[in-house]
Amino acid sequence: MQLVFVLFQPQVAENVGAAARALKTMGFARIRVIDSAVHRQDPARWVAHGAGDILERIEHYPTLESALADCDLVVGTTAKHRAGGRPLLTPPQLGVQLAEQGASLQQVALLFGREDRGLSNSELDRCDQLSSIPLATTYPSLNLGQAVMLYAYDLAGVQAEARRQKPAQDPEGQLQALRERVSRISETLAFSPETKGYRWAQQRLSQLGAEDVRFLHGFCAALEKKLY
Repeated sequence: MQLVFVLFQPQVAENVGAAARALKTMGFARIRVIDSAVHRQDPARWVAHGAGDILERIEHYPTLESALADCDLVVGTTAKHRAGGRPLLTPPQLGVQLAEQGASLQQVALLFGREDRGLSNSELDRCDQLSSIPLATTYPSLNLGQAVMLYAYDLAGVQAEARRQKPAQDPEGQLQALRERVSRISETLAFSPETKGYRWAQQRLSQLGAEDVRFLHGFCAALEKKLY
């Protein structure tokens, strides 16, 4: 499993530099930036201070969809206290869940929104999981660099353990393969995405542990033999 930190339309060069420095100190190396070029400005390098290599390797994408296309789990970060009934995991809780999912995940994206208004509701809807940092007050909130640092600190152990694990047999990730399998079966059964509960069920797949994912692959295989 690889963790990639995705910054959506960052507006302040210094924040991207601070994020790069934080990731370097915690053993991470991958940043994706969406629809912004502030990481190429001098202040980003000044603040990065020793993490210039992270800035040089930043992957740039024009849209949210293109940046997340190869990720089999997307975790959106938000300062909102309500998320439409969806659970909000703290960084430590997120770390526990990722550790439990283990080899069923190939690539996990941790998505951070704009400095001034974060992620919109439609952008959060694109995420499989939501996470938030508990704060004593709603304002002032953490800036982008601080938020990245806290997540990097809490997830560093998960990333280190993932490096010691064998990669998933499915090159696209077992969880992503399960999602596609469930979608194909749903189409065969005329169970459309508009059906009540469909979207909720798809989101629940992202919370499954590695053993659960393997079990459901076996269940789907048995069902496919009856259907096809």
